[in-house]
Amino acid sequence: MIRIFYGDDRVKANAKIKSLLGENYEVVDGENLDLTDLPNIFLGASLLSDTRNILIRDLAQNKPAFEQLTNYLNTPHNIILLESKLDTRTTTFKELKDKVEVAKFELPEDPNFRLVFDIYKTAKRDGKKAISQLSKIKQDEDPIMFFGLLASQAIKDFSFNQGTKEKRVLKELAKLDLDMKSAKVEPWLLIESFLLRLSSLS
Repeated sequence: MIRIFYGDDRVKANAKIKSLLGENYEVVDGENLDLTDLPNIFLGASLLSDTRNILIRDLAQNKPAFEQLTNYLNTPHNIILLESKLDTRTTTFKELKDKVEVAKFELPEDPNFRLVFDIYKTAKRDGKKAISQLSKIKQDEDPIMFFGLLASQAIKDFSFNQGTKEKRVLKELAKLDLDMKSAKVEPWLLIESFLLRLSSLS
């Protein structure tokens, strides 16, 4: 049996894989397979058992091999394809979706996701207001993850405009990163201090 798993929630996907394949299964790198490897993987028996448990990673990135999947629907093995990227618009996927088990594992959307980006934009003009916004979501957020989002926004700004202010912001974020790693001060206090300073950087 062939199953196709995809999506960004790898924790749930891996838990499902273990529940179906057990703790001991073969792992194959699908991106590097040759077409000549497929018969052995999908049809070849092992010395100990006629049925094998196999996880194939990212076979969809290997277009010639992925297109051959319809030839191996009668595999006697338990095979799961774990895809980090899967184009569900391809002809091959459309042919497969009704013939194999397909499951998408998605991370739940963070209700604070948009607000995190709004806080950075607000801080560029009004640090106190940004801290007020932060207080509403702080208890649900990880300061390290929040710092990462701040950094991604600053890098995005710098890619659009490589001005003096954008460079100063990146330098301040680098300092903030070091200060947070030293763990001498509570991380949220360091982030709030940065948000207060952001509008005055030039």
